[in-house]
Amino acid sequence: MAGEIYFATSNPHKLREAKGLFEAKGIPLKHFKFSHNEIRSDSPEEIAKEAVEAAYKELKKPVFTEDTGLFIESLNGFPGTYSGWVQKKLGCRGILRLLKGETDRSAAFQTSIAFHDGKGIRSFDGICKGKIADNEIGESGFGYDPIFMPEGHPQTFAQNIELKNKLSHRYKTLSKLSEFLLKAYF
Repeated sequence: MAGEIYFATSNPHKLREAKGLFEAKGIPLKHFKFSHNEIRSDSPEEIAKEAVEAAYKELKKPVFTEDTGLFIESLNGFPGTYSGWVQKKLGCRGILRLLKGETDRSAAFQTSIAFHDGKGIRSFDGICKGKIADNEIGESGFGYDPIFMPEGHPQTFAQNIELKNKLSHRYKTLSKLSEFLLKAYF
């Protein structure tokens, strides 16, 4: 099965992050352009599992999907699993407006990956706690990177992409998946 792992995504930024991590570990990663109307749920894991079932049904090869949410404490977990949609509609500036005057700026990114190889589905999760900055800062990354500061660090992910690559929710989750793949398939 080596060489037959696919990432079903329509997001080129997520694909680039995954390819970088997988290639560093010697795991060839193929892209499966996947357009899917995902289910609505407050659970990234539930969304990823439903999507990987659809991807596997179409591709019939080992494949994984990923879902991520930004959960802001003072906004009762908003935008959560609607983060992508909210980013398109409001952007970082809209989130900052919603938090204007708010002292509790704690937030967490959560990523869930679901992997399907025809034998079943395995899930992997990663969380990165932090807070929302007062302003957009930095030029790197994508999405909410200019406003998210990981716990214990004074910079946003957009200010320090190396920091993101070591601490992020997605990195943690992709690392768990890659370790599983190295043991099971390579």
